[in-house]
Amino acid sequence: MSSMSLWLSVSFVLIALLLSLWQKLGLEKEIVISTVRCAVQLLVIGYVLQVVFHADHPVYLALVLTMMIAVASWNASRRGDRLPGVLWRIAATLTTSTVVTMGLLLLLGLIEPTPQYLIPLSGMIIGNAMLVSGLFLSHMKREMNTARGEIETLLCLGATKRQAIHDVLKRTVKASMIPTFDTMKTIGLVQLPGTMTGMIIAGANPLDAVRYQIMIMFAFSSSAAISAVLVSLLCYRLWFTRESMLIP
Repeated sequence: MSSMSLWLSVSFVLIALLLSLWQKLGLEKEIVISTVRCAVQLLVIGYVLQVVFHADHPVYLALVLTMMIAVASWNASRRGDRLPGVLWRIAATLTTSTVVTMGLLLLLGLIEPTPQYLIPLSGMIIGNAMLVSGLFLSHMKREMNTARGEIETLLCLGATKRQAIHDVLKRTVKASMIPTFDTMKTIGLVQLPGTMTGMIIAGANPLDAVRYQIMIMFAFSSSAAISAVLVSLLCYRLWFTRESMLIP
């Protein structure tokens, strides 16, 4: 893609701006900030990846992955900003999900242990785990407000924290995983995902692109399940006091 083509693509952002102005949505500032951040961040990471790929050193690889996990953890934890200690719990969840999923891909010989494979695939796995963790916190807050009376009744009857909150956790874990599996049900029929589309545009055989995309979607299913279950195990205590009472 030429620089001129890139500049012409700004017209799509102008459409969003014009519609926001026309409907008086007040999103003009958000659209401009998002556009600038998107362009700057992608350009910066492009130059960083050039250096990392050329150096092919494990330290650089570890730094990039650590940055990805840190940013994703901060973003997901904002859904539970009033919960003390939620940030490190989300970070532990994303790290575990990434290590298990990427480790299995390497162990099975499905990808090569090079930065060109590890960084993009890890980024997709981390992003998927971030979305699942953020959804868990959002759904959990709503569920706790709705089921507060039920939980307090169970606590009064002698139930432990885990027993009292079990049904809420079950519903929340399922709700946070549903988007990933809904996407898997419609992929290829409704949308052609990024990896597959990028490979086809770059000239790869469509069947080769499909094989890679299937592998990635299967990895997403593992990542979503690990993230949802682990974040529930690590975070449910945050809604209780030390005396096993619900926080105000």
